[in-house]
Amino acid sequence: DEALAGHCKKIEINLESDGSVEVHDDGRGIPVDKEPKTGLTGVEVVLTKLHAGGKFGGGSYAASGGLHGVGASVVNALAVRLDAEVDRDGKIYWMSFQRGVAGIFDGDGPKAEFTPKSGLRVIGKISSKVTGTRIKWWSDKQIFLKEAELDLEDVYARARQTSFLVPGLTLTVNDNRTKTKTTESFYHKGGISEYCEFLQPDQPIGDVIRIYGTGHYQETVPVLDDKGHMVSTEVERDMEVDIAMKWGNGFDNTQRSFVNIIATPKGGTHVLGFERAITKAFNEALRSTKTLKNNEADVIKDDILEGLTAVVTVRMSEPQFEGQTKEVLGTAAATRIVSAVVADKMKEFFNTTRRIDKANGRLILEKVAGASRTRISARAHKDLQRRKNALESSSLPTKLSDCRSEDVNRTELFIVEGESALGTTKAARNSEFQAILPIRGKILNVQKASLSQMLDNSECASIIQVIGAGSGKSFELDDARYGRIILMSDADVDGAHIRCLLLTLLYRYMKPMIDDGRVFAAIPPLHRIETMGAGGKKGEYIYTYSDDEMRKVTGDLKKAGKKWKEPIQRYKGLGEMDADQLRETTMDPDARTLRRITIKDATAAEAMFELLMGNDVAPRKEFISTAEIDRDRIDA
Repeated sequence: DEALAGHCKKIEINLESDGSVEVHDDGRGIPVDKEPKTGLTGVEVVLTKLHAGGKFGGGSYAASGGLHGVGASVVNALAVRLDAEVDRDGKIYWMSFQRGVAGIFDGDGPKAEFTPKSGLRVIGKISSKVTGTRIKWWSDKQIFLKEAELDLEDVYARARQTSFLVPGLTLTVNDNRTKTKTTESFYHKGGISEYCEFLQPDQPIGDVIRIYGTGHYQETVPVLDDKGHMVSTEVERDMEVDIAMKWGNGFDNTQRSFVNIIATPKGGTHVLGFERAITKAFNEALRSTKTLKNNEADVIKDDILEGLTAVVTVRMSEPQFEGQTKEVLGTAAATRIVSAVVADKMKEFFNTTRRIDKANGRLILEKVAGASRTRISARAHKDLQRRKNALESSSLPTKLSDCRSEDVNRTELFIVEGESALGTTKAARNSEFQAILPIRGKILNVQKASLSQMLDNSECASIIQVIGAGSGKSFELDDARYGRIILMSDADVDGAHIRCLLLTLLYRYMKPMIDDGRVFAAIPPLHRIETMGAGGKKGEYIYTYSDDEMRKVTGDLKKAGKKWKEPIQRYKGLGEMDADQLRETTMDPDARTLRRITIKDATAAEAMFELLMGNDVAPRKEFISTAEIDRDRIDA
C-alpha cells in the first residue's frame, strides 16, 4: 500500500532457515500514535483488528493492495510469533505478538517464553530520514502442516507481478533456507507496458498501446461515527484506469486484470467495460477506414481478442468483489468508467496523425478483420459439414423405389428424369437388383454453385443421400449402396442436358464412382420402326437412336423392298414407352445398350467441365461455334 501511494521504493523478503519470513520496506512506517476511538497505537490496530482504517472511516490509502481487509491481522493470528519493528520519527518501535495477542518474548525465536502485555515499546533511536517497517513471523505449526513452507517460485512470481504493477518499486527475495543462498531482485520501470511484453506469447504486431484515464462515482458505505455507531454515508470515489495491450500474430488471448495490485483472474466489471469499449471502437474504425466492406458483418469480441495480450488495471478505494474467492470485481461503476476511458483513447489512437501510430493501427485493423473473415468462413464450413452429416445420416427419401438385394456387385441405381416415367420404369425393372430414383426436371448446375447451394437443392441432396457414400472429400467408395449408377433421360436435347447436369454433380462430389467405372448413361431409342410382313402382317420392331440412323434404316428397308408402318413412332420421352419396350431397350441387362462414363485425362476433363458448365460464357460460345461436333445434338 505504501508503494502504491508513492512512499516506498524497496521491499525485501527474507525466507529464513528457522521457518520464519521477514518483510522489510522503506515506507513511512506504520503509524505509532494512538487511535482515539480504541486507545490503541496504529501498530496494534493494524496487526490485531480486522478492516483497520479504510472502509470504516480511518485514514486510508486511495488504493489498497489488500484483498479482504484482514491480511496483516490474519497473518498475526496464525503466527506462533510475530515481531513488528517500525522506524519512524527518529525512533525504533517494537511490538511482539503470539497468535494475535500482544506481549513480550524473553529471547529470540518462537519458543521463547511469552508474557502478554499490550503497548508499543521504543527500543532505540535512528536518523529521522530513515523510515520503514519490518515484520517477521513464524507460522503456527498447530494450524499449518509441519512440513509446509513457502514455494520460492510462487514468491518470485508474486514479486515479479508486483514490480510490474508498481513501476519504480524494487522487490528483493532472499532465500536463506539452504547453504546455497539465493537472491533475486525485480524492478520494472516500464510498468504494465513491460508486463504486456513479458506476457506476450507470439510475434508482435505493432507496439504496446497504453491507455490511461480517470473517472468518478458515488458509493454508499458504512462509516463509524464519533459515537462508535455505523452510519450509511454517501462518498465520492475516484478511479484510475491503466491498460496496456499489444497484438501478436498468434491466436491465443492472454489477459491479466487487477484491482490495485489484486489479481482478478476471472475478470469482472472492469474487464467487461474494456471488452465492450474495444469492440465498439474497432467496429467504428473498421467501417471508417473501409477495412471491412459494406456487406461484411461487424467483428465480434473474439475477433479482437485473438492474438491480444492485455493488462487491465484499475485503482480505487474499497473495491467490491463477488463471491468468497474475491476473483471477480463487482463494483458496477467500473464498467462505465473503464468503457468511457477506453472508448475515448481508442478513438484518439485510430484517428492519430502520427505516422508510426497510424501504421500500427492499420496493422491491427487488418489483423482483426482477417480474424473475423476466418471465423465466419470456418463457421460456414462447420455448418456445411453439419448439414452434410445430417444429410448422409438421415433416412432415404420416400420417392426412392429401392431394390431387394444388398449385393453391391449386382445392384443398380437408375436416376430417371421426370415423375411421368416413374410408373413405366418401376414396371419395367427387375426389383431384385434395380432401384429407381426419379428426379424433377433439370437439377442444379453445381459447377456454378457453392457447396451450400448444392446441399440446399433437394434433387442433389436426394442423389447423395441415396448413393450413401458421402460427398466431396468425405466420399467413401466402399460405402456406396449400389454397384452401378445409370443415368436414364430422354433421347433428346433436354434429356442430354439433364444427363450433363447429373454427370457434373457426380464429377464434382462423387468422382471416385466415375474413376471406378461405375457410372453409365442409358441409351434409350429415339424412334421405333414397325416393319410390315407379307399379307400386311405385323413384322419386327427396329429401334433407332438418331435421325441419321432412322434415315439409314428406312433407306435399307426400301432397298430391300420392305415396308414399314407410317408414321414412324418418335419417343418424346421415356414415359411414352410401355414397360415391355422400356425393359427390352433400356433396362434388360441382356438386351440394353449402356455407355460407360470414363475419364482418360483428369486435367482435360476438369477443363471441359469448366468450359461447358462453368460461369464464363464467352469460351463456351467459341467452343460451340468452332468445334467439330454434331450441332444437331450439341448437348449429347
